[in-house]
Amino acid sequence: GINAEYGGSKTFNRLLGGSSLVALASFFPLKRTFAHTQRTEDIFVLAIDQGTSSSRVVLYDQYKKPRFSYQIEFPSSSPHLGWMEQDPKQILSDVKLCIERVIESARSSGLKIDQGSIKAIGITNQRETSILWDPETGEPLYNAIVWNDTRTHEIVKQIKEKTSGIDYFMGITGLPISTYFSAYKIKWMIDHVPGVKTALESKKCLFGTVDSWLIWNFTGGVSGGVHATDVTNASRTNLMNIKELDWDDNVCQFFGIPKMILPQIKSSSEIYGRLVPGITPGNTLDNVPIAGVLGDQQAATVGQRCFNPGDAKNTYGTGCFILMNTGDKIVRSQNGLLTTVAYQLGPDQPAVYALEGSIAVAGYGVQWLRDNLKLIQKTSEINELASTVSDTQGVYFVPAFGGLLAPYWRDDAKGILYGLSYSTTRAHIARSVLESVCFQTCEIIELMELDSGVKFQKLKVDGGMSKSDLTLQIQSDLLGVPVARRLDSESTALGAALAAGLAVGVWDREDVFKDDLESIDVFDPKIEDVERKTRISEWKSVVLKCFENSQNY
Repeated sequence: GINAEYGGSKTFNRLLGGSSLVALASFFPLKRTFAHTQRTEDIFVLAIDQGTSSSRVVLYDQYKKPRFSYQIEFPSSSPHLGWMEQDPKQILSDVKLCIERVIESARSSGLKIDQGSIKAIGITNQRETSILWDPETGEPLYNAIVWNDTRTHEIVKQIKEKTSGIDYFMGITGLPISTYFSAYKIKWMIDHVPGVKTALESKKCLFGTVDSWLIWNFTGGVSGGVHATDVTNASRTNLMNIKELDWDDNVCQFFGIPKMILPQIKSSSEIYGRLVPGITPGNTLDNVPIAGVLGDQQAATVGQRCFNPGDAKNTYGTGCFILMNTGDKIVRSQNGLLTTVAYQLGPDQPAVYALEGSIAVAGYGVQWLRDNLKLIQKTSEINELASTVSDTQGVYFVPAFGGLLAPYWRDDAKGILYGLSYSTTRAHIARSVLESVCFQTCEIIELMELDSGVKFQKLKVDGGMSKSDLTLQIQSDLLGVPVARRLDSESTALGAALAAGLAVGVWDREDVFKDDLESIDVFDPKIEDVERKTRISEWKSVVLKCFENSQNY
């Protein structure tokens, strides 16, 4: 096995067309490494972090320290323009492999990992990505349609025309009409995949986001697997009433989606079911409860300890997602943001809500530079390249690859690389890609402040791109407030672990809610307000150009 002790962990890429693994540099490597090698009592919580571009498993000890991590990068397929699909069976097999490797690494280091050592498993996952499968065979009825897939644009257009417009469902689900959410993907599969229609007619169809798919398979699959999801993932389908925390009859009927195919909605912290024998070699995980489930951005919110109204975090991953805790109050945005469930830490606990700004392209823009334009060979090279210039010389990059999400919600927007000149170099373009993430974040936070009436004093950050010092300095400059990065910059897995550990008593509520994570780096703004306002104004004017060739402009 490959030792993946935390602090020395590597990312692994499954090669297209084969099953071999090749080591890659970490996406945005920190210049430090951290290893927690002191012996602890043999009590652990396992966190599964199934994201858009990779699957990862992290083993946490009872002190909430990450001990071992293993990650496999995997591709999406794009059979047509705007389509993004993934193989549900590969997602499942990759997660299993990550679990095996983490346990192997822990044991090879001398840790005693026996049956009973791992007290609970937490799952966090890419949200909205939709899977339909046959409960009798366990086979997917179609590939998973990924959250950033835009094939449903015609369905979205028709529904907007049929109803009062983009905000038609906001009062019930908190969400605008958009290709982003699961209901539109399910409807597309019902309308266009013959096998799905047949399965529905014979009542041999189940729906789930990735968490439900994993839970069902791990708890028995065709032999009585648990079909469930949590409130945070359910809140991203556009089928759940966010006040009642249950599937809405009228909305399901509107989309023609039978409620019988939908998973049971549970809280984010409770026992869902237990792993059946054979999920991984040996008996280490037999009967271990799955006890925490959160969508990835909500898991990061918990991991960042954003437990008070007004607390906010930004996760820089494949996309970029800013969530602000609004407590038990459902805040309806007047500025294009989402109302969503932040977490519900126990079936007897109230749901806590959030405002969210969703940005489709963040780290994916860096991958685009690497894979499509070939301007860099490794994603980590962008930092050094972008640092060779002090600014972009007026170059702006708007990554509207599949339209723009918040606050515009325009699936017809087109991407732009604007302001090129004879003096433009690949370094300027690289820097403009990093800046695009920061500009979009600024737009979201400006609107969050308007909706909530709360002024940001600091932004907590995590995710792969947060490991880039340059990105966070640009972000602080453009926001005009400090940006704080934690020791464990991957808060998503930690959030899932905390929810699971809380449910089984590894930690009590005081342990979970205590903000005991220290910031290792704080980036303070270094530019004046005049420059900041000018640059943001120029960015907004370039964004408008994305709509100039749109028939809806």
